[in-house]
Amino acid sequence: MDNKKIKILVLEDEKPLARALELKLTHEGFDVKTSPNGEKILDFLKEENFSLIICDMLMPKFDGFLVLKTLNENKIKIPVIVLTNLSQAEDEKKVRELGAVDFFIKSNTPISEVVEHVKQKISKL
Repeated sequence: MDNKKIKILVLEDEKPLARALELKLTHEGFDVKTSPNGEKILDFLKEENFSLIICDMLMPKFDGFLVLKTLNENKIKIPVIVLTNLSQAEDEKKVRELGAVDFFIKSNTPISEVVEHVKQKISKL
């Protein structure tokens, strides 16, 4: 599969992490767009066809929980990988119930592992 045609949306308010994800995923050949929150999620999805979303849960204005709820309410079926500092089992359970396909804790997960996981998910689409 040609990764250039695969668009990934990264919703992350920590600029260094967002930039690192963008660089690593772009290096793998993906087309990446970043945003510091999910406030414009529906606009982004109207403008472009994203194959996957990487989403932080704790962001200003429009957090990851609202992103997942918005996707559900609008019946948008795009795989969402959660990358967060929330580490409680209840948090993971809640985001999975809201439709997240994967849940990673930032402090426990190297970016390279996230990128490898993205490549695996994309290969199954």
